Order: sequence, then structure tokens, then C-alpha cells
Amino acid sequence: MIKEQISVFDIFKIGIGPSSSHTLGPWRAAQQFTASLTQHNLINNVEGIKILLYGSLAKTGKGHGTDVAILLGLTGADPVTFDVDAVSPTFESIQRDKKLNLADQLIIDFDYDNDLLFLFAESLPFHPNAVTFQAFLTDGKAFSETYYSIGGGFVVKEGEDNSKKVQVDLPFPVDKAKDLLHWCLSTGLKVSEIVMENELAWRTEAETKKGILQHFTVMRDCIYRGCHTTGFLPGGLNVARRAFPLNKRLIGKNEYSDYTGWVTAIRKGGNGFNYILDWVSCFALAVNEENASFGRVVTAPTNGAAGVIPAVLQYFITFCDGYSEEKIIQFVACASEIGSIFKKGATISAAMGGCQAEIGVSSAMAAAALTECLGGSQRQVLMAAEIAMEHHLGLTCDPIGGLVQIPCIERNTMGAIKAITASQLALQSNPDKAKVSLDAVVNTMWETALDMNAKYKETSDGGLATNIPISLPEC
Repeated sequence: MIKEQISVFDIFKIGIGPSSSHTLGPWRAAQQFTASLTQHNLINNVEGIKILLYGSLAKTGKGHGTDVAILLGLTGADPVTFDVDAVSPTFESIQRDKKLNLADQLIIDFDYDNDLLFLFAESLPFHPNAVTFQAFLTDGKAFSETYYSIGGGFVVKEGEDNSKKVQVDLPFPVDKAKDLLHWCLSTGLKVSEIVMENELAWRTEAETKKGILQHFTVMRDCIYRGCHTTGFLPGGLNVARRAFPLNKRLIGKNEYSDYTGWVTAIRKGGNGFNYILDWVSCFALAVNEENASFGRVVTAPTNGAAGVIPAVLQYFITFCDGYSEEKIIQFVACASEIGSIFKKGATISAAMGGCQAEIGVSSAMAAAALTECLGGSQRQVLMAAEIAMEHHLGLTCDPIGGLVQIPCIERNTMGAIKAITASQLALQSNPDKAKVSLDAVVNTMWETALDMNAKYKETSDGGLATNIPISLPEC
């Protein structure tokens, strides 16, 4: 029985940083709550709102921008289109004026200190990332809903029966890696081709390709912007941006005026090992510095790991001559299938599984995609994903100060480099002789997640978060 039907646009989402589970998910939950109020004809009867944050959302919520995201979501703003330069001013005006424009329809009183509660010591059983919205109505009654942000921007409403969601007729249903391999070998199709055939159940091929290229444009612009923005990251740790000076040092005196010219200028530097290594790190740093600054990124499959896939894709474009629309579509489609297998068989939420569920999964996705685009067989594609995750098993999530900065940003560079290494190993190996399957690694990752101490699951209660003097405790 297939657990879940996941589209490429479920794994890849356009949004605003710094966290898919703590920013994008709560933002979407707030939007769903206001939609529910409208559906029940209650929106104009609301006098006040209270927001209760539990578990990981409470402990690292401020550092991850959960409060910002929820308030913007309640105003009706959408993370795909909202002006990133207006994020902080809008949030600050709500705090200052103590007014909230609910769903852009009704202005109500809202006291940030008293109406948005961080319940550090409380957690709900279904998932560590929980938020309850309470709307107080003019007739004295209250309307309440609880949502869980389960990773990657996915949101589940308490009491909602997901089994009754409309199912589509997928020609190649996939639950595990062995299912994917079966379809690939029986049809001769590549992983990306299996994905594109399945996507036809939701939309036309042209629409899917257009959507993927739109996501790539966001990735591309994010890398370029991050490489050309200087300064310090917000949040109080005073972390200096490193992509800008690294880009400036690597590019030398080469002149360029746009992204295409920039790529051409990078290529002029050659293909030495250290040079390429530095650029891959630069690409990843750029994305996650933008993510940490409430910039627009693509959740891939999470925001905390948003730099891995763009960095490896940019490596492929720049140093492997992969700058074509068809190759970019192939890369993204293949990567999405690997991400969906991990979501179905384990988790892509750091609050559930530590950073292995984010950086590890993104590295596996990137390794698989790169391998296919470089001509690897279907077995080599799955082998590359397995190798990448195998060497992320047990990776904890222990953000200093609850911010998606240290060690999160550097971890994206490591995930990208491991993905390229895993791809090269797979391409030079006979997968028939592999001792470990991708499904075995998925199972192991989930077992490791279950065994992992809660203080290493995005709570900032352990690890680096409690051993670095500059840490900013949330409570």
C-alpha cells in the first residue's frame, strides 16, 4: 500500500527563510487558520487572537522566525510573493502598533507579549512542532485549531483525516526505493522520467516543466544575490556573510553584469580541484546566508538544507556544462523522487530526526540527481543517494541561539561536497556489488531518529547550542 502521493512541488516549495518547519510551515498554518475562519463565516466576528507555540516551535521559534511567519500569515501575506524587504518592517509595525490586520480584512488588537505564547515546557504528542490558534469572537465564544509543521513546509491539522484526501492515478506508484528501481528496470525509464510520467496525473508536462524552471530561477537568483550581498546576518550572533568576499576573491578581475556573465567569468578560472571546491562552498554559503536573512529560497527539501541542491546544481551547470533547461528539469525531477522516498520512509524534519533528516536527505537528493545527469544508471543513481545519506547518519540539529546559522550554514557546504563525492563514487562503482541498499539506509535513518535524544532535535538544548559562549538561549 502506497503511503503518500508526493509531487515534485511538494518536495520543492518557494518560500521565505530561515526554516521550512519553523517559518514556512507555521506561515502556511496561519493562512489555513484564517481560511478556516472565513469558511465558517467567523472572520468578521473575531475580537482577538492568541497563538500557542509548543515544543521545538517554542524553544527555537524566535531564532527561526516562527513568530514573524505566523503574524505575516495571519495578515494574508503569502511567502511565495511577499516582498522579502517588507518582512521585518511589517512584523515590527505589528509589535509597535499592537494591531493585526487579520486576513487583510479586519484590524484587531494584538499584543505580541501577551497574545503569542512560547510554551517552552509543553509539547504535544503527535509532533514536536505544534501551534494552536485561538480566535475569540464577539458573541463570547472561541474558535480553536491546532496545526503541526512536520518538516519541509508540510502542515497537518489536528483531527484531519489525511487518508480521505483525493488520490490520483499514478502510472508508477513509489513507496520505497525498490519500487522505483522496479519501475525503472521494467520500463527502461530514468528516475526523472518516472517522475515526469507521474506528474502528468496532476498537470500537463508543459506546466510541470514551467514550474520546475520557476523554482530553478528562484534558486539561481538566490545564489547570485547571496554572492553579491555583504554585511552581517540578523539575530544577534553577528555572523559575517562569507559568500560575498569569497566570490570577490575567486572571481578576480573578471567582469560581468548578470548571472550568465558571472557563470562565464567563473569558468575562466579553470577547473582546479581547490577552485571548484571553493565555488561549491560559495554557492551553498550564498543560499543559506540569504535564508538566514529572511530571503526567498526554495525549500529543498527544507530551508535549513536549502543550499545543498542549488550548490550541486550550480556546480553541474558551471563545471559540467549542464546549463540547459532539459538538464535542469532532469536534475530537479530526479532529486524530488529521492526526497519523497525519505519523507515516506523516515522524516525530513530536524525536530523529528536531527540534521540527518535535512542535510542528509538533501545531500542524497543532490547526489542522485547529479549521478543521473552525468550519465549514471538507475542503480548508480540510487547507490549515490545511499552513499550520501550513509555518511550523514546520526547528524544532530543543535543550532546556536536557535538561529539557522551556526552550524547550519556551513553544513550545507559539507552536504554539497559529500553529494558530489557520493556521485563520483557511484559512477566509478558496480552497484550490483553494493552491500547497502537505499531502503536499508532510509530505515536506519528513521531508527537513528527514534533513538536520538530530544535535545539534539532542533531544540537548542544540547550540542553546540549549549557549549558555545555566544549562544542565545530562548528561555
